[in-house]
Amino acid sequence: MRAPLHLWIIGGLTLFWNLVGAADYTFTQMNAAFYMAQFTQEQAAWFRSFPSWVEGSWAVAVWFSVLGSLLLLLRRGAAVAVFAVSFAAMVITGIHNFFVMSPTLDKVSGEGAIAFSLAILMIGLCEWLYARRLRQLGVIG
Repeated sequence: MRAPLHLWIIGGLTLFWNLVGAADYTFTQMNAAFYMAQFTQEQAAWFRSFPSWVEGSWAVAVWFSVLGSLLLLLRRGAAVAVFAVSFAAMVITGIHNFFVMSPTLDKVSGEGAIAFSLAILMIGLCEWLYARRLRQLGVIG
């Protein structure tokens, strides 16, 4: 089956989106001065206070989403499972950031953090659902 145009458009957009997330993760983990300068001292300290399991969950969310986008563009059915793992890791990280961490992300970064985090979750869910639908249609295998 020939790949529909929307696969290339959505696949390319998700790859770009997920690479931006990977850059955010990488620069935050490296404590890159040029990147961390955009945050207040309280926000930077908040990022540095993550327990290792949250950093691991964040890493899985980020890097599996990049891998999922690549697999989608390569028309591999494994994209479905990879996006599912990424989404689950996003949920785990979000639960920590909004319900376990003290102070919570919205207290450190404001109400916009809630909206942006929900947008990230919705995009992650949509990536998984999109890949699942393409596999059901036989577009990816």
